[in-house]
Amino acid sequence: MVDALHDAGVVVTGAGGGIGAALARRFASVGARVVVNDLDAAKAEAVAAEIGGIAVSGDASGIVGPARDALGADIDVYCANAGVGSGGSEAAGEDVWALAWDVNVMAHVRAAQELLPGWLERGRGRFVSTVSAAGLLTMIGAAPYSVTKHGAYAFAEWLSLTYRHRGVKVHAICPQGVRTDMLAATGTAGDLVLKPTAIEPDDVADALFKGMEDDRFLILPHPEVAGFYQARAGDPDRWLGTMNHIQQKWESAR
Repeated sequence: MVDALHDAGVVVTGAGGGIGAALARRFASVGARVVVNDLDAAKAEAVAAEIGGIAVSGDASGIVGPARDALGADIDVYCANAGVGSGGSEAAGEDVWALAWDVNVMAHVRAAQELLPGWLERGRGRFVSTVSAAGLLTMIGAAPYSVTKHGAYAFAEWLSLTYRHRGVKVHAICPQGVRTDMLAATGTAGDLVLKPTAIEPDDVADALFKGMEDDRFLILPHPEVAGFYQARAGDPDRWLGTMNHIQQKWESAR
């Protein structure tokens, strides 16, 4: 796997920090040519300078063309990592819901629309979607985030089942808490649910590389999420009851 990534063209969105920066560093460490994308140009340039990559700032939704030009070649691996951790309930504003949908789902769809024709013609390509355990389970206090991460997971799943026989590999990374700025922004809900078992961004990169080596679709940096996912599917009412107890605990703490 590592040998196959040497000189590969890799794009990582949202790579100015956190999980994205860790992924960019890890791909660069095995000799890949990495495009570091972020809305914050200074952050993208800092990470790119550190790893010998190429900074391409801007909205992740329109990055495929500029990234391909920057590489001067095809994109072999695309990491759809950029995301927004929109909190709130059903009452969150239309703008909050729209932004979460646009960044957490549609940016992935738009990238796939541009990447797939070339990948299918070549018979190879790799799409890495940074989802979240919220996409398999849910997250208290964050309806827009939870709903759109479910959508991101569903899209990755659909890509995999549709194109795997044509050489397109898809991976969905679904961590719980990761020590990033996004975790810090989750407030008391994150303190209760995510921080006690939070891991480092480098741990997520390690999990992805192990998952690629094993050719696995679902990447779980927190292995216990598999058990939670099984419990949710096997007895939804019991699982929802448990989650509601956590919701009540959070409400009492607030």
